[in-house]
Amino acid sequence: MTNFIMTRRSLLRSGAAAASALALPAIVSSRGLAASGTRAVNMQLGWLAGGNQLGEVVARHLGYFEEEKIDFAIQPGGPNIDGVAIVASGRYEIGQVSSSPSLMLAASQGIPVKSFAVSVQEHPYAFFSLASKPISAPKDMIGKKIGIQATGKVLLSALLKKHDIPEGDVEVVVIGADMTPLVSGQVDAVTGWLTNTTALAALGDDKVVMKLWDNGVQLYANPYYATTAMIEEEPEMLAGFLRAAAKGWQYAHDNREAAVDLLLKDYPNLVKADEVKAVDVLLAHMFTAATAKNGWGTFDPAVWEAQISLYDELKQFSAGAPKLDDVITTSILDATADARPKIG
Repeated sequence: MTNFIMTRRSLLRSGAAAASALALPAIVSSRGLAASGTRAVNMQLGWLAGGNQLGEVVARHLGYFEEEKIDFAIQPGGPNIDGVAIVASGRYEIGQVSSSPSLMLAASQGIPVKSFAVSVQEHPYAFFSLASKPISAPKDMIGKKIGIQATGKVLLSALLKKHDIPEGDVEVVVIGADMTPLVSGQVDAVTGWLTNTTALAALGDDKVVMKLWDNGVQLYANPYYATTAMIEEEPEMLAGFLRAAAKGWQYAHDNREAAVDLLLKDYPNLVKADEVKAVDVLLAHMFTAATAKNGWGTFDPAVWEAQISLYDELKQFSAGAPKLDDVITTSILDATADARPKIG
């Protein structure tokens, strides 16, 4: 999870670097596709590709993007790749970030990108403790050592504020991504994503899970976004992308092991047993009461509004809180309402 703030100057600088110096895979070029009426669509990630893109991988293998006349490719991110800057610069058509605050922060800086759909309805970010010293509610954190990544400290601040707990009542210990500090007793809780089942295996089956979402800090995970210009000028392309991805995720929901087999064709470094276990957790957070009512990919503007208000209270917007209409658009969801599967 990344808490980043970007200025227009850094956007231009990052965009130029993306165009010239980044070691990215070759772009799917639209020049050779025009004759067939097929549109190249590249999705830039904020991380390395894997199980979070299962539905899109399935849709590509099964021809769902081809049915929409889309030649689809996934462009991986990483620690030295600013995905939002790349999409905002016009290099790629669509992007996906790990967590919704990234897009709120970008919008607050005047960067013209908006979310048009959300992959994971309930963010799987959580605090993990051991049964021998459980932290099952925010009040249990008082007087405890909480291990958290530097970029996630704002989430702890948000949780404490939501429950009127002074930050001085909790000791913060900055850690890396593994669970060792908890296992060794250096801290009383660590943070991570429930979908990272491989890392969580070190804690055993008796771990205690306290989800951010269940305790009032409700963020979206893996939102899709595009530039304002792309949304205005190519809404049918974005609708086609969403229809194809929706079919891919529906197939993954109904055929989990077969979907993972398709994922491994593209990413053979992944371990099948780990991915099969992780996909069950991912899909449980992706398909909820919200998707049963409004279809895969939906989002609630009120949830976004609450996020903006909370981050504003935490003084995260150096240039002022963004307007909701600068962060999201429901136009693509509205255009695909009948095509997105209603699964809960």
